[in-house]
Amino acid sequence: MATLRLMTSDVEAGSSQVAGGLTPSSICAEIADWAHLHWRADLSLVEWRTLLAQAGWSAPSWPRRWHGRGWPAWADDVVSDELVRLGTPGNPVGAGMNLAAPTILEHGPDDVRERFLLPTLQGEVTWCQLFSEPGAGSDLAGLSTSAVLDGDEWVVSGQKVWNTSAHHADLGILVARTDWSAPKHKGLTYFVLPMRQPGVTVRPLRQMNHHSSFNEVFLDEARIPRDWVVGRVGDGWSVALTTLAFERRFSSRMRPKFVEAPGRALDEARVEVEHHFETYKWYPQRAGRVDLLVPQARAAGRACDSVVRQGIARALSMQSIAQWTAARAQAARALGRAPGAEGSVGKLAASNLARECARVHALIAGAHGALMGADAPLDGIVAEVLMSVPGQSIAGGTDEIQKNILGEKMLGLPREPAVDAGLPFNQTRRNV
Repeated sequence: MATLRLMTSDVEAGSSQVAGGLTPSSICAEIADWAHLHWRADLSLVEWRTLLAQAGWSAPSWPRRWHGRGWPAWADDVVSDELVRLGTPGNPVGAGMNLAAPTILEHGPDDVRERFLLPTLQGEVTWCQLFSEPGAGSDLAGLSTSAVLDGDEWVVSGQKVWNTSAHHADLGILVARTDWSAPKHKGLTYFVLPMRQPGVTVRPLRQMNHHSSFNEVFLDEARIPRDWVVGRVGDGWSVALTTLAFERRFSSRMRPKFVEAPGRALDEARVEVEHHFETYKWYPQRAGRVDLLVPQARAAGRACDSVVRQGIARALSMQSIAQWTAARAQAARALGRAPGAEGSVGKLAASNLARECARVHALIAGAHGALMGADAPLDGIVAEVLMSVPGQSIAGGTDEIQKNILGEKMLGLPREPAVDAGLPFNQTRRNV
């Protein structure tokens, strides 16, 4: 136990108090006592995460039947932070814990929960998301990848695109069309797709910022077991909306922290995190790098330029507003509320901030901002920002889609007219 740090949460006792006297301090004390008895430096990462799941520490807000403790949503963050302070690894990073598992938990059915939740908690499987298509991005319900039932298997054919981590995922969360005679939102089904099979081909996409984080996935009569359906057949759209709501939190891109301590599980967790976040190494540039505006202005000798200072002040103000929006969403989650329209507010705020940062970076650097290499402004980071920021307004749902969501859900505005409303999908015009 020499490597185990025993520290309590800095959240004051009595805050977030619920029935039964559960508080952040009481949770921290309980998990510290438990960790004293179970943590060993020679445990593998899977062995440690298995112990966490068995004790309900992996996702304490989940029901007890599904490896949780039935606690409020805020307990998840308390436990996650305390595991860091104790010097032990926590949950796996990536789409498994952030998208697949919470969606499966919410929609089931039980046999799917039993099959996939525990392996995901233990980090035994990795996941990717297979939603967008070349002809169905913002209009996701217009997708044309088909799934046809053939005995005890679904046969899937089509193409997906912008699939992060598909090149090393074991499983994919897939939305495909199972009923072409139903309206486009009604004929979809949500599947778990085994990625490592002959019918699945993954090809990386080369981006204009010289990274290759996304893939296109070709499905040529890929096979899915009949009962690997999340929710119900034909109800895939409502299930997909749950995943999209979780996606807008962007929690999959939060890098875990580790204390400097020996241990096999810690070493394996560090390798896992480095491997996962290699895909996302350009994402700070996509967000605009507000942190580099002041250093760049000083390095360029423009820190006293009134126009530059105004731009920097505006960007920093927008950053604070975005952080307050994120805190509001976190508070809603702590109260146990389902993901809602606040995710769209935060997504729009992030897009606006990224664009403002790109504008100010270009203002400071001028034409030199287009240069790459060691002699370019900020060693070429400014150029990477300018090339990457447009992606912020597209990923996770375009700005236009977020505005529609806010207009309809928050402001009560009527939906945009849909010329294909109620029509069978096989009778509608669509992108091909």
